[in-house]
Amino acid sequence: MRKYDLVCFDMDGVLTSIRSSWHWINICLGVNNDDTFLAYITNKITQTEFMRMDIAQWHAIKPDLKISDIIGFFQSLPLTEGVQETVACLRSNGVRCVIVSGGVDLAAKMIAEEFGFDDYAADEICSNPDGSLTGEGRLIVDLRDKGIMVRHFIEKYNTTKDRVVSIGNSYTDIPMFKNSGMSIAFNPSDNETKAAATHVVESENISDILELILQDEGD
Repeated sequence: MRKYDLVCFDMDGVLTSIRSSWHWINICLGVNNDDTFLAYITNKITQTEFMRMDIAQWHAIKPDLKISDIIGFFQSLPLTEGVQETVACLRSNGVRCVIVSGGVDLAAKMIAEEFGFDDYAADEICSNPDGSLTGEGRLIVDLRDKGIMVRHFIEKYNTTKDRVVSIGNSYTDIPMFKNSGMSIAFNPSDNETKAAATHVVESENISDILELILQDEGD
């Protein structure tokens, strides 16, 4: 019997090789959001305000920006090596794979569909029927407690905490770790994340996590 039923992957910095899918849009548009990022991480603005301010900067550069443009940006999103192999191997062993991210839902959807993830949760860039942006973002994954979404998927897929693995790279992923039987810090960005995980994997290929997840499976 397999030991784990569900693996929850952070997206940015784990499935992608960039810090944030929101930041990737900034790069594509030539936007610098260092000031608003600092304001967010020092709790001067909320996550929703941070999304709104990013989107406002995009509009300032390209007033006619549409969802189709953002999807186009994500076609060249730098991905971590080994995602396809990792998801295929886990699913062939009966393990469900989901994405839990404070990144952009369009990027999570693209990765989920391309590599065969079972589900995903990420924040939404709101748009009008014609594809133009409303200027707002919809909070789906609260970075203050990503464990909420892990618990959601535990309930949805009728499993238990001890049969879940969470994989992340930063302090915002620690609440995911606390709601999982196993946690893996993949190329952790800080010592706090490294210390909170049951395992640490430093690698350019995410398939290196497979041995940890599958090693304890029995007949």
